[in-house]
Amino acid sequence: MGYNVDVKFCGLTSQHSVNAAVTAGATHLGFIFYPPSPRSVTPREAGHAAFFSPNRIKRVGVFVDPNDELIREVVENLSPHILQLHGAETPRRIGQIREKFNLPIMKAIKVASEKDIESIGQYSDCSDIFLFDAKPPLATQNSLPGGNGIRFDWSLLKSFKCEKPWFLSGGINLSNIKDALKVTGSTAVDVSSGVEDKPGKKNTQKIERFMQKINELTSEQTHLNRTDKV
Repeated sequence: MGYNVDVKFCGLTSQHSVNAAVTAGATHLGFIFYPPSPRSVTPREAGHAAFFSPNRIKRVGVFVDPNDELIREVVENLSPHILQLHGAETPRRIGQIREKFNLPIMKAIKVASEKDIESIGQYSDCSDIFLFDAKPPLATQNSLPGGNGIRFDWSLLKSFKCEKPWFLSGGINLSNIKDALKVTGSTAVDVSSGVEDKPGKKNTQKIERFMQKINELTSEQTHLNRTDKV
């Protein structure tokens, strides 16, 4: 059996960057609807950028404590497959969103310690997918809920087991993706700043090189798995 890694390029802001992600082999496309972020887009802009993306590639709407009106606008313009909640949404609020819009929920967990990872228990009944990102440092001025280009201690996930799918995020780039996968055992990663020239400006060559590296690593692991069985 082959070894595969899902890749979500997040913070896409243009049709050009979407096309690059699709061509490179992304499995998920992330669009941020949070105005303080330099990667934020309007529902209409996201719909235009993703218009020609194949439906097999999951479109993900990323929100921070959203109201229903914003989510509805995004659903109408983007037709997302997944709603990612990256704020302080309570399990009750997440359940309301999930029921109202009838879409899978990806809940972001901000990690600084093992206790943060254990907190997923409270979301087990209302979330379908988890995403582990670095908790923004309190001392950092104007830090965002995510996409700050910082990583957490990946070894916290070394023995992590979960019945639901989950993504690894936070400071992942070409130079550390091999360690990220090796340490955590993750089979899904979320990348934003790691393929940018500056916040909100994706570099298509970095997107391409990142996916090439992923393909190399998955091929190596598949070969090792087959060798172990011989």
